[in-house]
Amino acid sequence: MYAHQDATNWQNVEDAHLEFLHELGSRIAAADPLHEVLNRVVEFATSIVRCDACLIYVLQGEKLVLRASKIPHAELVDNLDLQLGQGITGWVAEHREPVSIAKNAAGDARFKAFKDLPEDRFEAFLSVPLLSRGKLVGVINVQHRKPHEHTQREIQLLSTIGFLVGAEIEMARLEMEREELSDRLETRKVVDRAKGILQRDLKIDEESAYAALRKQSRQKRRSMRELAEAIVLSDELRRLGRTGSDARHPLK
Repeated sequence: MYAHQDATNWQNVEDAHLEFLHELGSRIAAADPLHEVLNRVVEFATSIVRCDACLIYVLQGEKLVLRASKIPHAELVDNLDLQLGQGITGWVAEHREPVSIAKNAAGDARFKAFKDLPEDRFEAFLSVPLLSRGKLVGVINVQHRKPHEHTQREIQLLSTIGFLVGAEIEMARLEMEREELSDRLETRKVVDRAKGILQRDLKIDEESAYAALRKQSRQKRRSMRELAEAIVLSDELRRLGRTGSDARHPLK
């Protein structure tokens, strides 16, 4: 009877894995934003490893950047970063192997506290690397407020998640980087146009035009792109107005 029950439980876990992977694959195919993909990974991880906190760090250059969290951290997500080798998370990333601490995680020699993270006061800490074809993509951490002895099954399940979603996270990250690059290029183009307009109208050089844009951006508390777009739009409206006036009053 027990063997049958164990087999049923394992089948349920396998079905959950397949359902999750199917959903994740659909999200990637639909080019869902990185944060939506990561938030779903957090939901799935916390559903199979009952915990009080789950954080996902994604490798960005030479740093690990906090990209998702079970506990909302609007001011820290996308802003908190750490070096490879820094803290337990950095150690896991550097060595590409899991770390399981049942209690007093803050007492571990590798631990590094971040004053803005309440999870730093939690007792138990399980951290595993996210890999894609042997390449580090990020790290996923699950934590418990009270001491918790992580079972081998929990460690294996979280490690499996790390292997299963590594490639998908990398694809979503690359798509996000592509979009950010495209946005930066568009911003640069519109800022260049705005500088040209200022140079023409104010009879100033490029450096002075850029300085004027930056000053106005700070004073008005608007982004350089927003300000540049307003200048370009204003110039286009002026030109249209002149064109309309010329059409109404043709030279005789």
